[in-house]
Amino acid sequence: MPPTLRPVSFGPARSALCAAVALMLGVLPAATARAAGPAAPPASAAPRTSAALPASVALPASVGLPASGEPQVSLPPDRSERSGQAEPGGESSRPAVAADGSAVSAALCNKHCDARDPATATSDRVPVTASLYGRSIALHLSDNDVMGWASIDNGQAGDQTWLDRSFDGGRTWASGSKLGTTAIPAGRTGWRSQMYNVDDWNSGGIGALRACGKAGDRAEIACTGWARVDWNAGSRSKAAATALMMNYDRASGKFAGWWTSATALTSLIDNIRISHMPSYRYAIATTYDKLRTAEGGDFTNSYLDDTGWWGLAWVAAYDLTGDRRYLDTARKDADHMAAYWTDKCGGGVQWATDKAYKNAITNELYIQLNAALHNRLPGDTTYLRRATTGWDWFRNSGMINSGNTVNDGLRDDCTNNGDTTWTYNQGVILAALAELNRATGDASLLTRARTLADASTTSAYLNPGGTLHEPYEPDGTGCTSDGDSFKGAYVRGLGLLNKALPDRPYSAYLDRQADTAYAKNRNSLDQYGPHWAGPRTVTGNGCQHSALDLMNAAEDS
Repeated sequence: MPPTLRPVSFGPARSALCAAVALMLGVLPAATARAAGPAAPPASAAPRTSAALPASVALPASVGLPASGEPQVSLPPDRSERSGQAEPGGESSRPAVAADGSAVSAALCNKHCDARDPATATSDRVPVTASLYGRSIALHLSDNDVMGWASIDNGQAGDQTWLDRSFDGGRTWASGSKLGTTAIPAGRTGWRSQMYNVDDWNSGGIGALRACGKAGDRAEIACTGWARVDWNAGSRSKAAATALMMNYDRASGKFAGWWTSATALTSLIDNIRISHMPSYRYAIATTYDKLRTAEGGDFTNSYLDDTGWWGLAWVAAYDLTGDRRYLDTARKDADHMAAYWTDKCGGGVQWATDKAYKNAITNELYIQLNAALHNRLPGDTTYLRRATTGWDWFRNSGMINSGNTVNDGLRDDCTNNGDTTWTYNQGVILAALAELNRATGDASLLTRARTLADASTTSAYLNPGGTLHEPYEPDGTGCTSDGDSFKGAYVRGLGLLNKALPDRPYSAYLDRQADTAYAKNRNSLDQYGPHWAGPRTVTGNGCQHSALDLMNAAEDS
């Protein structure tokens, strides 16, 4: 894979030149820009290629829902032919200043500097459009140049068009508002802006652009959906991973939430392993270093299931990197959980340090984590004993109901509470049994796992119309509720079981789920919402990493 591109400094003279060029060619408001430099050529003059548009081009103009998070992440090219393309001009540029002394949006320089003439573009792809009072507004992307521009057609003199640029998945764009604002001149019906960079290689910003426009004699504005170039988006899973990283806050080392940051990180690590795209590998060490002393330290806290999610994330990190500190931390997490195995209901780990409730997810994670540690620690007996004892207790606890699905937990009298059969309770146990089979060689574990998987994949309750659906899929949480992450854990576990079975019996199911979500629940920025069968609504961390888990499992099946 290509190396990570690093910022290169060419001194203040080059930075000042870049800012000055940007000032002249489109960073200023339209009237000032036209006075400062040559007018943009008509929109129809932009170079066009015969490259086929991706499936996302059919999305309506209203697509482009905001995502949560404030990423500050590095973005090397994904394709090998693009390695080493950080040309001179890749330094951080200084903000331009208008003649009246007011600040305008800072010009970025990657391969090229902002405010480049679209006539020099090496390709022209139009992923999204919008319309307003008969005007056609389009976002143009030149993938090889990593730049885009806006156009407006079927208009009249005075109509305006511009770009907005966001570095958090379209949630905010204050630092990149109204870039290259320009207007249709007299005698024309169409015009275009200058080209602007999508990403910021200097700060590591993963960017997105949208094109906006307005009629000259009206106040209303229309904008396309957000979209970006095809870098780090060579497959469904890579594109979903890039969209997920728009939610990552490099300063804090977190996605959204505590345990959901662990599951998101695991999704990302799995994608690096499966897709061989190392671009976001830095997030592993960043998260570890930033959060190791948070909560109870070493990724423990009062909720034992939270600790289990983090322990499994660090097992995955160890598998990918070989860094022993991650495995050592996973051991501390497992030991923390083991300290809360109690005699109530005959055994099992309680939900939290101060909550005696025995539930399914905590104990499923406990089995998987301990079995995983045994499989990575030569000569171990302690973690194997914990895993086998955990499974023996779990299978006899009554949480697996007569339909071979798993309810949430046990009542105070130690009987099945009949609570919701959340999808993650159906999936984590599959991963746990696959890991325990690897530890023991006991084929009956895979047989039992297959029985459970058959029940959940064919359940009309969990798969209405054939598509996986969480019993509770809200739209008002911004994809940051616990339940928004559940389906991801399910398909991750199902995928791990599928790989452990020689006939790969669940590949078709995973492919069908992935095809449905890709077609019905994805916007122009490869962001996903809570409903895999549609409609597409909100986006955010939980929904995005769940979709990434799905694309990972389908590609790895």
